[in-house]
Amino acid sequence: MAPRGADEMRDRVVLGEFGVRNVHTTDFPGNYPGYEDAWDQRRFEETFRVDVIREEEDALEFDMVGIDAAIANAFRRILLAEVPTMAVEKVFVYNNTSIVQDEILAHRLGLIPIRADPRLFEYRNQGDQEGTEIDTLQFQLKIKCKRNPQAAKESSDPDELYFNHKVYSKDMTWVPLGNQTDLFPDADFRPVHDDILIALLRPGQEIDVLMHCVKGIGKDHAKFSPVATASYRLLPEITLLQPIEDEAAETLQKCFSPGVIEIQNINGKKVARVANARLDTFSREVFRHEGLKNLVRLARVRNHYIFSVESTGILPPDVLVSEAIRILMGKCQRFLNELDSVPME
Repeated sequence: MAPRGADEMRDRVVLGEFGVRNVHTTDFPGNYPGYEDAWDQRRFEETFRVDVIREEEDALEFDMVGIDAAIANAFRRILLAEVPTMAVEKVFVYNNTSIVQDEILAHRLGLIPIRADPRLFEYRNQGDQEGTEIDTLQFQLKIKCKRNPQAAKESSDPDELYFNHKVYSKDMTWVPLGNQTDLFPDADFRPVHDDILIALLRPGQEIDVLMHCVKGIGKDHAKFSPVATASYRLLPEITLLQPIEDEAAETLQKCFSPGVIEIQNINGKKVARVANARLDTFSREVFRHEGLKNLVRLARVRNHYIFSVESTGILPPDVLVSEAIRILMGKCQRFLNELDSVPME
């Protein structure tokens, strides 16, 4: 049953044919007579919940229910810009005779995600050029293209004619610094993906570089961002205001994403029902049909956020979410400490 009146204004964002209603949050204390909107921790703990919907190796979808848009957006921004990772920061070029300029090569290397847990390392001190075993990972890329003497004379395929003519991320090898071999005896520091193409070579061309990876955050450079995407959307709500049958039901089904509307056979009639509103993208296609646009109500639940987090592979998405929550808690604690330090008049 769709909420009406004050409840709708408070809890739903309604999509119309030519606009969107109830966009702004209005449930602040004193705005609605008869509603207790003052902050209450007990009530928050009763209503707030997190439901994991889908969890894969590099992707996580979960619902966060009972929070305000400001908290949801803060959480998203922390995932994008404040969860640290390890990435190539300095590239020492000893030899590069490829057609890729040194600056472009360094940029490409910097964007390759490195599978290394940043929680094992410290931030490098500003101005420190050398790095130590506790704040730096060192990788080497040394490769030279040669002709294949066994290749057929009539062949024109570079894969057959040359050795090492494609430089991939798998050619990057970890070179332990200091006592890193003892610190990380089971470590497997390497690029997340082995098949990232770095450069193309021809016989006689070579690349010999040394890379220093440091700990950083996406706020400083996008290469440190641990996620490919981190987004949220409000839970869709589709309400049929009256029964929709036969040909109209089939038309209605085509107006929404697959799986949203299903057609049931009831007493010989095709009757439409909402099967899974969550799957819809809200194209509002239904408003193009005069016979249907007044029979359907489209809305989004204001405090129900569907989060999608896709990791770059450096850390599992559930670890990224946990780290983002820890960082948000730290921000809140620092704010409380600042309040406590302000003298009261």
